[in-house]
Amino acid sequence: MTQAVMKGGQRPVSPAQAAVADPGRRVLPRSLNGREKAAVIVRLLLSEGTALPLAALPDHLQARLTEQIGKMRLVDRATLSAVINDFLTELEEVGLSFPGGIEGALTIMDGHISPGAAGRLRRMAAGSSRADPWERIAALPLDRLLPVIEEEGTEVAAVLLSKLPVPKAADLLGRMTGDRARRIAYAVSLTGNVDPETVRRIGQALAARLDNQPLRAFETGPVQRVGAILNVVPQIRRDDVLEGLESEDAGFAEEVRKAIFTFLHIPARIAPRDVPKVIRMMDQPVLVTALAVAMTAPETALAAEFLLSNMSQRMAQALREEMETRGKVRDRDAETAMNAVILTIRDLENAGELVLVDPEEEG
Repeated sequence: MTQAVMKGGQRPVSPAQAAVADPGRRVLPRSLNGREKAAVIVRLLLSEGTALPLAALPDHLQARLTEQIGKMRLVDRATLSAVINDFLTELEEVGLSFPGGIEGALTIMDGHISPGAAGRLRRMAAGSSRADPWERIAALPLDRLLPVIEEEGTEVAAVLLSKLPVPKAADLLGRMTGDRARRIAYAVSLTGNVDPETVRRIGQALAARLDNQPLRAFETGPVQRVGAILNVVPQIRRDDVLEGLESEDAGFAEEVRKAIFTFLHIPARIAPRDVPKVIRMMDQPVLVTALAVAMTAPETALAAEFLLSNMSQRMAQALREEMETRGKVRDRDAETAMNAVILTIRDLENAGELVLVDPEEEG
């Protein structure tokens, strides 16, 4: 800081005092180091109510920043303006930014590197004392977390549940058996005195276990894959395959039957509010063919009427008129048209646009 020293042994005069004594005098900014500038910027943003993700920084950097803020006192306007200008200049000169950390890099590289390479990198990152394992665990899908929380002890499961976002924790708890869910929920009440280091070590152990799980060649299980295939197989062939599965493995066959979704299942599995979404995605001539064919058989007419009654009256009337003028349809074309409706529904389900109703839950 520049100082003005008065003759005769008087006390130093600050830049602000000098500016008051001499209004024409320019106040020079103080020279701050990088850590001090960071403290100034953080203090300014926090004073404006900005939420800063400082917790994403490594612990040692959070500690240094907090210590520096504790050392700071007053900063004059000239110095504040200079720090802000330097900060903005650095931002404007940034041409490309990287996420920082293996997890951020893997997010960018997802789909461009092999699962094996990604797994090895995650295991290397897990060995770093500065890595937070809970961030990655919380980002995992429920189907990977459920086996872990079911096999771990109640106390560890309670810690895992406590570190997940509330909606995800609730969904995970809802998938457990009643007795197991109650014991884990009670164990959560006993985690108040668990120290952070213990929680971190539990997270590292769980992350290591998840990393050591063998990679899956298929995203879905065998039941879902067989069910999806049989959805679009002609009914005669589908019944024949199911009979064969029944003789080989009755339990597997039963699960496959539950996974199968055909035109007959539309009224029971599709919510009425989702019908317009299906209709908008369909090619109208194909939809007309599917509805016209469905109306000729009692077992499928109910599904056709369900679709027609849950769309706009104008659209339903237009489709009915076209159905009346639709000539004879070949069996192959009929099967193709009805399968197109099923595939459209499945595409919307995979995209998260609709959720199939579970008949057992409805009952």
